[in-house]
Amino acid sequence: MEIDVARVLGLVTRSVRNFEKDGKAASAVTLTRLYDTDVDDLWDALTSKERIPRWFLPVEGDLQLGGKYQLKGNAGGTITACTPPDHFAATWEFGGATSWIDVSLAAERDKARLTLEHTAIIEDHWNQFGPGAVGIGWDLALAGLERYLATGASVDHETAEAWMGSPDGKEFMTVSGEFWRAAHVASGVDPASAKERSDRTIAFYRGEIPPDMAHPGTGS
Repeated sequence: MEIDVARVLGLVTRSVRNFEKDGKAASAVTLTRLYDTDVDDLWDALTSKERIPRWFLPVEGDLQLGGKYQLKGNAGGTITACTPPDHFAATWEFGGATSWIDVSLAAERDKARLTLEHTAIIEDHWNQFGPGAVGIGWDLALAGLERYLATGASVDHETAEAWMGSPDGKEFMTVSGEFWRAAHVASGVDPASAKERSDRTIAFYRGEIPPDMAHPGTGS
């Protein structure tokens, strides 16, 4: 499995936003990028129970408004908004914590723009790992989506797992984590604090985390 790390990660625009949600400090990571397809096809790839496993993970449940879903070995939740073919939102429940995803699609000339926002309440997990904990996972997912849309080939999870431990895979985690550190600093966070958190998250994704360090628990 080969990925042009610099090209793929360079196609994504990333931002971090800090605000209050239900009276609690919260933060949202946002990723946006263009895909070489139309909105209808991108919507189908993102919402079809048959196509989601081809680039992400097997999914079970009722994929419509109010329905519950479960990604194999990963997050589950409830679909809280669904207006085909341009918007859906859902809770993202993983490791005993609930966060929220919001996905929008828009036509842009002959392409389709995807915007994904993942919001979480700022707790110990966020203070330890920062936005890269979910951001690196979503960068991986968006890269897998591009590969699937470009080639039609379904992801082989054993191959993907092996790639993550390869030099190219580790480079992907590092570059993605550095992009998220920069976005974190741009949101107003102290650069030294942002670096400490991004270093910790990159080490986890690269498989180099000390055994006594907590799991980022991103679910993405």
